[in-house]
Amino acid sequence: MSNKFYELSQPERRYRLLDADLDPEDINTYTFQGGLQPETAESMIENVVGLYSLPVGIAQHFVINDRPVLIPMVIEEPSVVAAASYMARLALPGGGFKASSDAPEMIGQMQVLDLQDVYTAQKSIMEHEQELLDAVKGQDPLLERYGGGAHAIETRVIPESSIGAFLVLHLIYDVRDVMGANAINTAVELLAPLVERLTGGRVHLRILSNLADRRLARSEVRIPVEVLAFDNFSGEQVRKGILEAYAFAAADPYRAATHNKGIMNGVDAVLMATGNDWRAVEAGAHAYAARSGTYTSLSTWSQNEAGDLVGKLEMPMAVGIVGGATRVHPTAKANLKLINPESAGELAQIIVSVGLAQNLGALRALATEGIQRGHMGLHARQVAVAAGARPDQVMVIASQMVEEKNIHISRALELLQQWRNNDS
Repeated sequence: MSNKFYELSQPERRYRLLDADLDPEDINTYTFQGGLQPETAESMIENVVGLYSLPVGIAQHFVINDRPVLIPMVIEEPSVVAAASYMARLALPGGGFKASSDAPEMIGQMQVLDLQDVYTAQKSIMEHEQELLDAVKGQDPLLERYGGGAHAIETRVIPESSIGAFLVLHLIYDVRDVMGANAINTAVELLAPLVERLTGGRVHLRILSNLADRRLARSEVRIPVEVLAFDNFSGEQVRKGILEAYAFAAADPYRAATHNKGIMNGVDAVLMATGNDWRAVEAGAHAYAARSGTYTSLSTWSQNEAGDLVGKLEMPMAVGIVGGATRVHPTAKANLKLINPESAGELAQIIVSVGLAQNLGALRALATEGIQRGHMGLHARQVAVAAGARPDQVMVIASQMVEEKNIHISRALELLQQWRNNDS
């Protein structure tokens, strides 16, 4: 049997995961028969008509805070899992990824309208902060038992808007190991009548913010320059090209949007694999990228005194390991078991490290051989399948299209017809 994971058959790969403390029942969730069932789907959303499947891949070679981790990724885009795995391997000589995360504090927002004087209302709120915090104490005893719950009140005045001035109240809420939306939304709904009494205004919107800038996760990686060398590219050439590509993303929002999309290829794939709300993290990430008033790169890349490439990524990361789809979807449960995070904070650290690895992979490709070369093989296989090729025909047709540098559905159909003519 081959020792290379990517060369194994799907059953052989699943069997290997038994070495990662998954049991046969967990492994079964990766099969069509053992994954999400229609009955479970019925309890997750409305008007269910069926299921929609996506591939689950395992990114390898990740060492995060000195702990080896297998990373499940759910994504349909070719090359993402392979790129993340390869970049994680390049990071090993530099010690892997070093990551950290903030306390899991989320923000619940309340919009207070119809105020005679917004600043008087703001003062009243701050004078009664403890009363407001006490009002939501005990609404989630389990969270509070583990140190969570409402911790502070903040206020902001919006002096000018299309509806005039109004007050915004922020409830700072520690959500521990859950994503936190339900806990926060419940708390701000509960506070609304008291806020109205204290301010004389009308509480309108009451909902969490997905700009979770109090719940940041960050990761750093150091790649020795000699490790960057490949083919005809020296390590110095690759490093220089990556730094030049980063400078483009840092200075230009049009480039930054695509640069950050590459980061989110890695981030979203792990969020989906673990049943977390990838849309919430995506929204927070892009809002955070524009916090200076100009949309820019989420990551930073530089060269240290030794000449090594150093990458850093910081972004909001509101994730949970209990509740929601993380404990309803059987494959999400298996994926969390595979990662085995001790807390939501550790899961956030792992996810942001995958995003940094994915960013490095995209920059390295762009700065050297071009982004398409890595995509060509898998894309050609997808085109062959779309043309109607059988499993035994896919690799042959894909390989010929890659060799010809002509990866189009029309060429796949021609090659498939040639195959059929030869068979007849």
